[in-house]
Amino acid sequence: MFPKTESGRLMTRVGVGGSPQSVIRTAKYGFGLMLAIIGGQPACFAPYVDLYRRASEQSGTTALPVGMHSLGFIAETDEEARALFYPGYREIRNRIGALRGWPPLRKDEFDADVESGSLYVGSPETVARKMAKAIESLDVGRFDLIYSAAGAVSAERPPQGGGTFWHCGRAARAGHSG
Repeated sequence: MFPKTESGRLMTRVGVGGSPQSVIRTAKYGFGLMLAIIGGQPACFAPYVDLYRRASEQSGTTALPVGMHSLGFIAETDEEARALFYPGYREIRNRIGALRGWPPLRKDEFDADVESGSLYVGSPETVARKMAKAIESLDVGRFDLIYSAAGAVSAERPPQGGGTFWHCGRAARAGHSG
């Protein structure tokens, strides 16, 4: 590996989206777990965190801090973020959904996932509050906000923050007020 990391090691995580067998296999081989939460209530993934920790103990491996990633988009206001993100998200969600047998995305489903599900779309304050809540409810040590999903942002309006994802860890928990 080049360049060498400061410690000489590279943290590896296995992305899991809902298969208990994948969680157990990740624990058995001593890898870190990264929950890929792209739909539904984040708290519904708590059993996977628990399973990972129990399976690590039973396998004689060390349970590493769990991470999660979800899709998101940040703009000046909640309304602006929703308006900019929805068209591209709908397009890619419907394309993937067609392959998986899902019905087309309805606007009310999108709104519900932004409000209380796994889409982190809104102003910086709104998204930070929601991320902190998910971090706390799942007891994860890392949160990656996947920012480039669906090519939702046009070339005329680059994303705030300048990257394709934002990372947030335990520091968000300390600033979370409820």
